[in-house]
Amino acid sequence: MTQRPYVIDEMISAKAIAARIEALCVKIDAEFSDTDKLVVVGLLRGSFVFIADLVRELDLPVEVDFLEVSSYGNEMQSSREVRVLKDLRSGIERRDVLVVEDIVDTGHTLSHVTALLRSRKPARLRTIALLDKPSRREVDFRADWIGFEIPDEFVVGYGIDYAQRNRNLPYIGKVRFTGEAES
Repeated sequence: MTQRPYVIDEMISAKAIAARIEALCVKIDAEFSDTDKLVVVGLLRGSFVFIADLVRELDLPVEVDFLEVSSYGNEMQSSREVRVLKDLRSGIERRDVLVVEDIVDTGHTLSHVTALLRSRKPARLRTIALLDKPSRREVDFRADWIGFEIPDEFVVGYGIDYAQRNRNLPYIGKVRFTGEAES
């Protein structure tokens, strides 16, 4: 894949993200206040920064596990085919589970993942997404908690990439293409 030249315009600051995570964790703590241990399942790779900040802010006993799923590869558009590349290490039957996603776009990934995890009979299964693009939804799915609703823009940063780049940015930025594709 050739990559087009681009610049990144800050869309959501690191400070705004931190404040929103703090507010969301108050709600999650209340929802799971009676749990003996919350299994926090991050969807790799995009959620890894979000999940790290989220679990540090939670005032609950947590276990962290990861699923790696793919519907994008190195493309800018979802293929709508969700593939599980890495499954959970431990069982979730009769356990409280919080699925952490970076961004809900078409809804196919989170819909597929929650159906898969519900089949494993957790006690409670809730979802949280840092970003939501409802204008792109193709599947009737909404996460239980949303960090920020954003317009239909291609974004990077805070764990979210474009062709495996820009995950390390501390903010969410909008990608703006500037010229011709490289050969």
